[in-house]
Amino acid sequence: MIRKFFRRIFTRNSSDSQAASVVRTISRKEHGIARQQISAGALKVTTALQQAGYSAFVVGGAIRDLLLGLEPKDFDVATNATPEEVRVLFRRARIIGRRFRIVHVTYGSEIVEVSTFRANCAVDHQPGIPAQHHADQHGRLLHDNIFGSQEEDVMRRDFTINALFYNPATEEILDYLEGYEDIKAKRLRIIGEPVQRYREDPVRMLRAVRLAAKLDVQLDDSTATPIGDLAPLLQNVPSARLFDEMLKLLMSGHALACVVDLRMRGLHHGLLPMLDVILEQPLGERFIMLALKNTDERVQQDKPVSPGFLFAALLWHEVLADWNKRQAEGEKPIPALHLAMTAILTLQRQRLAIPRRLDSIIYDIWSLQPRFLARVGRKPYRLLEHPRFRAAYDFLMLRCESGEVDMTIGQWWRTFQYADTATRETMLQQDAAPKKRKRSTRRRSRKSTESTVPADIGQAHVDHSIIAPEK
Repeated sequence: MIRKFFRRIFTRNSSDSQAASVVRTISRKEHGIARQQISAGALKVTTALQQAGYSAFVVGGAIRDLLLGLEPKDFDVATNATPEEVRVLFRRARIIGRRFRIVHVTYGSEIVEVSTFRANCAVDHQPGIPAQHHADQHGRLLHDNIFGSQEEDVMRRDFTINALFYNPATEEILDYLEGYEDIKAKRLRIIGEPVQRYREDPVRMLRAVRLAAKLDVQLDDSTATPIGDLAPLLQNVPSARLFDEMLKLLMSGHALACVVDLRMRGLHHGLLPMLDVILEQPLGERFIMLALKNTDERVQQDKPVSPGFLFAALLWHEVLADWNKRQAEGEKPIPALHLAMTAILTLQRQRLAIPRRLDSIIYDIWSLQPRFLARVGRKPYRLLEHPRFRAAYDFLMLRCESGEVDMTIGQWWRTFQYADTATRETMLQQDAAPKKRKRSTRRRSRKSTESTVPADIGQAHVDHSIIAPEK
């Protein structure tokens, strides 16, 4: 305990404490958030920590979302207890992370993330680690496990609207940096000096764009201005972390707006490989924009979204170009497709860090596309039975909407999958008839031409919910 006491004393950043020394206490009557709006798990965690003699608050995006009238996806807790002290208090708790050590406390299906108040390690450094190892030559922080006071913890957060502390016991909000006013003004403002904060963590530039679109707020001028000049710093971020942040952006429900904003701020052309894939495909731009638009619609309607489907869409036109090239060189269509799929996914994995767990989904969606053209015999029935049929069919409809494939093919499959057996057989006979007429003029004259495709095929409703979960 004595060592912990002296460690906290000597690792405090006095300038940060002074900057955040003025705190405004906002009562429930003013902010309107009741403790019943906090999740059961977060309430239990804060209560247990406070009863053990520690400070504990619900912090971050949950309070921000409640003030904006949104439903939080999770609730985080900040405390002055160390990770080891937190773990002792809860039966189902484990410490995770290296750069930023936190505790996950589990209550049923809910996981509450508990973090210890941090100091700004850009100034101070952790005992046992050389100061130069806390940041790289560009200023990006490499370690962030220096514990500090609540005031210091406020100063090291990213944006003012994420720096509000809610105490469930008193139902009060503590506001050190006028974050409450920023929420009311629908303004996103970074904490501290923008250039320094972006250098400490370049991913904050992406987060600023994502939050502005997601929350429908405006970037403060001082927050937005340095982004274009500091964009090259993103090249120093590990690819896996960059992938995670871009995936959050694409799954935010505002992917289309974010992509347009990132393009406007110059965060592509080699800086964000995933953004290059989206924007630098002239032939496939309409296709990809439709995919992003429909992804946004599904997220906003609380429908499931498949990352595998999204990446299949983002990379499809690269596969298509390589596939056509191999066929032009004399390769047979199906082997050429499989070679193209493997080549493109291998190449892009070096840049995008795509998880291998998505490979089977992506491969299945791509490899099933030629099978939609085979509408004879038992082939359509076998395709319907494929576990990825729905995802592949939605992908086909996206190709039809973008003009890559004739819409009548998509309409045929739309009718066929929901038709009864008799209608399906009629559709297959009609589709097979032209092939038989080509073989023999004599057989063509004997063939009855009375069976026709049902009238509703050409008028079938096209399902625009293009992204579906894989089963």
